[in-house]
Amino acid sequence: METSVVQFGRSKYVWHLVVICAMAGGLVSPASFGAAGPQQQQQQLQQLQQQVEQQQRQAQQPQQPATASSSTKVSRDLFTETARMRSDLARYMYLKEVMQQLTREDRLIDQQLLASVEDELGLYNEAVYDFPFDNRVQTPVPLPSPVDWQPASAVDEIVKLATDRHIVMINEAHHDAHTRELTLELLPKLRAEGFSYFAAEALVNTDTDLMKRGYPITTSGSQYLHEPLYGDIIRQAIKLGFQVVPYESEADVLADREEGQAKLLYQKVFAKDPKAKLFVHAGYAHIDKAPGNLGGSIKPMAMLLKQLSGFDPLTIDQTRWRDIGPMPDKDLYKRLTAQFPVTNPSVLLSRQNGSVWSSDPDRHDVDVILPPPGHQRRPHWLTLNGERVPRVVSTDFCQGQLPCVVEAHYADESEDSIPADRYTFLTASSINTLYLRPGEYRVIAKNRDGHNLGQRNLTVDHSESP
Repeated sequence: METSVVQFGRSKYVWHLVVICAMAGGLVSPASFGAAGPQQQQQQLQQLQQQVEQQQRQAQQPQQPATASSSTKVSRDLFTETARMRSDLARYMYLKEVMQQLTREDRLIDQQLLASVEDELGLYNEAVYDFPFDNRVQTPVPLPSPVDWQPASAVDEIVKLATDRHIVMINEAHHDAHTRELTLELLPKLRAEGFSYFAAEALVNTDTDLMKRGYPITTSGSQYLHEPLYGDIIRQAIKLGFQVVPYESEADVLADREEGQAKLLYQKVFAKDPKAKLFVHAGYAHIDKAPGNLGGSIKPMAMLLKQLSGFDPLTIDQTRWRDIGPMPDKDLYKRLTAQFPVTNPSVLLSRQNGSVWSSDPDRHDVDVILPPPGHQRRPHWLTLNGERVPRVVSTDFCQGQLPCVVEAHYADESEDSIPADRYTFLTASSINTLYLRPGEYRVIAKNRDGHNLGQRNLTVDHSESP
């Protein structure tokens, strides 16, 4: 992997830890929670809540500016240790082997890295389970009532709200690809509304052939981009005619990073095209329009871009109301989805005036509720609302070598392209499912060293999609 890409990936990984720590650190103990009984789970959650409250009190104390080098102290730099390994599977196996050797404090931090790699390998359920980050802790809100609110399609309502906007921003949880589904659904709708620029946080500035090539490769961005849905976001944006814009800042201080991102977006888009319409896919609190979630008085990127451009962005949060794994019945997400049992990304509309609900209106305009993932080998949302169809794969592809990754690449794309979908087999005699759009594919099995174990051609007909 190129040095610049490794450095970029490490910076993003460390910065996301800084952001998560600033957002109150709502982590359920990942290593032992699922194995504990109900009484132990409840005790763990109570202990965690006490830790979060202590962190919130500490966050209010005067502090030095957060930097990527000083805000997350660990005894081992696992990102650097794994960055140049031959494959994502090799990174995963190394992290699994090392994780139990870490101190509890290091494990809570490096669990995000493990979860992100699991996400990249198509192990979506495992990723959420291993890093059940809950950023609802910082802003407790009264839940809306079905008497006053009703669910509606997030896509339809966001498109309506975007009609007279020049900037739309949506966020993601970097280890949870479910928070990329809605962006894929919005791309064609917003393109039809005149949005012509698409900015993605995971991209590097050095892949100058991206637009000409038409699809991302492994060196087009950070490791987050290795996850198939993120790759498909970039692929579909180019296909729809968006100008794709990387905008990451190399600043070492968190406040400077937010300012750097905002300035790059302004320079690359609005300085050249003052009436442009821009769609931004970012992480967590970068889309906030007021300080608070990044700690202290740090101004988020969205707030700064509004000041630079003069355009008030439509900001959409979809990281709060999502399934984060085993939680007690009093969990806010469980209570909300019990009252509003949605089956697709949804928003809540006021029965009185049709306004869209936001749990934190000072910082974002729209809260999206993601439905529970469901289970049919893999999460139901992987169908992308019927755009992709399931194809069964098995460990027969692996030629007796486990673990192995089975991935489908578009037939007309290069070997280093981001796969259309992939799944990692960890146990023998297993079957699972790849979800693919109609088209021609090369299905390849790879071992830990990245060596091909076999390849088959596959055609998914248009007649197979709903």
